[in-house]
Amino acid sequence: MQIKIKRLNPKAKLPNYAHPGDVGLDLYSLEDHTLAPNERKIFFNGFALEFPAGYAAIVKDKSSLPKNHGLHTLGGVFDAGFRGEYNVLLINLGSEPCEIKTGQKIAQLVIVPVVRAELIEADELSDSARGTDGFGSTGKF
Repeated sequence: MQIKIKRLNPKAKLPNYAHPGDVGLDLYSLEDHTLAPNERKIFFNGFALEFPAGYAAIVKDKSSLPKNHGLHTLGGVFDAGFRGEYNVLLINLGSEPCEIKTGQKIAQLVIVPVVRAELIEADELSDSARGTDGFGSTGKF
């Protein structure tokens, strides 16, 4: 699959796959910022994408950031029709400030196929083995 990418900021490091076979394209910070505990911040990435309908770009965590620093991505679903600047919304769930540097990997972007559902309103839904059981339905943690 080919995806068009437009550089919006000359300082932007464009997303890339770090290893053959990787699923996520690494996303990089355009700025230095120390993210305080419980702080949320949008980090712009300096590029825009064009890809076909039937796909979405989803921002996901880099595994080391939540593990080592408590950083987590919030939101992060980009539709095929979006042509604006990509960004990463990070929150620091850790107890210490976390220093983000320009050019640092802060998230990954996964391109996935999507299905658009046709919703049909109904008065009743069929029974299932799970039924309405929610949290803890498969056992206690």
